[in-house]
Amino acid sequence: MQHPRPGRTHHQGQGARAAVSLTALLSLSLTGCGVAGLGDDGGGDARSAVGAASVAGIDCADTGKVQGTGSSAQQNAMKYWIKHYQSACPGMRIAYNPIGSGAGGAQFLRGATTFGGSDSALKPDEVERSKDVCRGGRAIDLPMVGGPIAIGYDVPGVEDLTLDAATLAKIFDREITMWDDPEIRLLNPGADLPSMPVRPVHRSDDSGTTQNFQAYLAGAAPEVWTHPVAKAWQGTGGASASGSSGVASEVTTGVGAIGYFELSFARARQIKTVSVDTGAPAAVAPTPATASAGIAAARVAGKGRDMKLKFRYDASTPGAYPIVQVTYEIVCDKGNQQATLPALKSFLTYTASKVGQKDLSKLNYAPLPETVAGQVRDVVATLS
Repeated sequence: MQHPRPGRTHHQGQGARAAVSLTALLSLSLTGCGVAGLGDDGGGDARSAVGAASVAGIDCADTGKVQGTGSSAQQNAMKYWIKHYQSACPGMRIAYNPIGSGAGGAQFLRGATTFGGSDSALKPDEVERSKDVCRGGRAIDLPMVGGPIAIGYDVPGVEDLTLDAATLAKIFDREITMWDDPEIRLLNPGADLPSMPVRPVHRSDDSGTTQNFQAYLAGAAPEVWTHPVAKAWQGTGGASASGSSGVASEVTTGVGAIGYFELSFARARQIKTVSVDTGAPAAVAPTPATASAGIAAARVAGKGRDMKLKFRYDASTPGAYPIVQVTYEIVCDKGNQQATLPALKSFLTYTASKVGQKDLSKLNYAPLPETVAGQVRDVVATLS
């Protein structure tokens, strides 16, 4: 096995020249739209990397090609990581195709990719199937990037809105149908709530975002939200739209609408977001920092080297936003392809590093708490 070489750096001009050739190679090696790799952010010029300080300490493998597919939730994080990693390690070829959690996991389990990205942890049957690909081992979940699921709304005259798990569950299950409902007024005593119908919007497609939102409702308000936790929407009624972008569009075009999507969609479209009453002294707004605090409250529930996280959705930790999702990188603990193993370990060590995590908040992601990221790095070091 080749070992990474610590401290190797390269001049920007060399990285830019490598980027041009890599763009052509990657376009042949992966098909489909939205492949994240050096050059897909407009020009393939590594000179736009944030500079030597941001890539200091990256241990580059000698050579290697790593292909991943999966969750679209981490697409922008992957673009960022690939661009900066390849600036430091221009001899590497890293590509990520955001085709969705389910499809990405399926490709990994067929042995078609080096890793998969998923917004939900592996199921027992998937772990069993992975033993055919991970010879002598099994697939494991490595949490790599987190983020808040924001609840966006459009209610005229209401700039600040607080809801709790029970009211959210009733709104999305059509038990609360008017914005001036007594339960909403109780949580917002100073707000001028209009007598207007509530128009909840959910995803029409199966998604990890839907699964994580429903997990929150079921975990924090089990007496109200009695539906199964699944990637498909389980609630009653309401409008629907495809993808987070579709839900966000429905919220911005429908007065009285409310929907759920990643924070980046709310900020990009200037959609007002709900602060969540968790029982803490103050309601918590969705931000990268408050989502990181929410992730920090989770515990590792996986067995062996698996790092599946279990969240306490009913926790009332001050400053911790409770509606979060984590994207996992799915890899083999043993049985990885020796041709790609050094590059895989080098890249994932970088993404889980302090350098790799520190700027994610600028992209509206929640950096992993160091207690979690440190464990991820320890597991990556043991991959074989």
